[in-house]
Amino acid sequence: MTSVPATGASSDRVEDARESRDHRGSWIPTGSMITSRIMELRKRRGLMAALIVVNIGIPTIFLTVRLIAHAVAPTSYGPAGGYDVFTELVAGIMYVFGFIVAATLGCTAGSVDLSEGMFRHLVITGRSRLALYFARIPAGLAIIVPMVAAGFTIVCAVCVFAAPTKLVFDGINVPAGLSQTGLVNWAAHHPKEVDCGFGYNGPGGVPCFINQHGKIVIPPGTPGFTQVSTTKLRAQAVVIATQDYADYSRTFLYPSTSLMVKTGLWIELEAVIGFIVGLGLASLMGQRTVAVVLMIVLEIILTPIFSRTAIPHLINAQRGIVGLAMAHLEPGGLPQAFGGGGGNAAAQLVPESTTIAVCVIVAWLVGWTALGAWRMARRDA
Repeated sequence: MTSVPATGASSDRVEDARESRDHRGSWIPTGSMITSRIMELRKRRGLMAALIVVNIGIPTIFLTVRLIAHAVAPTSYGPAGGYDVFTELVAGIMYVFGFIVAATLGCTAGSVDLSEGMFRHLVITGRSRLALYFARIPAGLAIIVPMVAAGFTIVCAVCVFAAPTKLVFDGINVPAGLSQTGLVNWAAHHPKEVDCGFGYNGPGGVPCFINQHGKIVIPPGTPGFTQVSTTKLRAQAVVIATQDYADYSRTFLYPSTSLMVKTGLWIELEAVIGFIVGLGLASLMGQRTVAVVLMIVLEIILTPIFSRTAIPHLINAQRGIVGLAMAHLEPGGLPQAFGGGGGNAAAQLVPESTTIAVCVIVAWLVGWTALGAWRMARRDA
């Protein structure tokens, strides 16, 4: 008796084995899927140019101009680096515009397949739609995170190595890093400079100020320092130095290592949030333009307003804005973003605990990822 091999059953087993090795139905993206997403985004040269210009080009050009100006006319233009330049660049440019370009990248990644008519072709390959969506997250982060890091590294290097050698506080050259006792002792030995530079009315009511050349200027026709005793000058200088020490203690020649590390992580987190929220929003809406506009409105208009103005009965909703949460996580020593004051800038914000801020950020990341993935899984091919 001759037996015939079951060729149909064996071929089915071979196909099943191939599919199991291929992981075609898995929601976890493969390395090749992530690589293809990276290549897809990098081919959009206009978008890549915008990312490079904002994250690297603008800080580099700004610092280069300051370096050249200081080299040509050092008496008219201050040093290119330093603590003040660092804080202005980070809080004023890199934080805000880094979020916008990261959101633009996310919106592009979330809608490029639909806009180019490739979504149907991706679906018929049999790949999991969730895997197709999740592959875009590491692909986009692999682009935006190094760019933000490169621009921030340039800013840190220039601000440290081109920092001023003398600390200028209220127009006076003051030794850097003094304790409160040290500043008071220094003020007692420089009473005229402190009284006219730190103070407002001058010693003994004598109106005076420090001009741009560091000279003590007394308006014509007013009595001078000769009518004020040295003891009174020193006593007033000590009082003024004690009152101004809080502001002095937040003024440095260049940013510390800990501040640079914390700030770098902070702006990287802002870029990650912008990308992931933009990705989810564009996937949910199915287009890029409106999603980008909404992200810009959120960052430029809604966040500054709702972060500083407490609205009765809506304060809990305000605490759910991710921009407010990021403002509360801002490293100490930086001025508040969107043009806020330094020092006690956190007091200008709607109150929110650090724990709630962290929960809000996690909720935005997880929530928008879930919405974008859900829309991808439900969309018609």
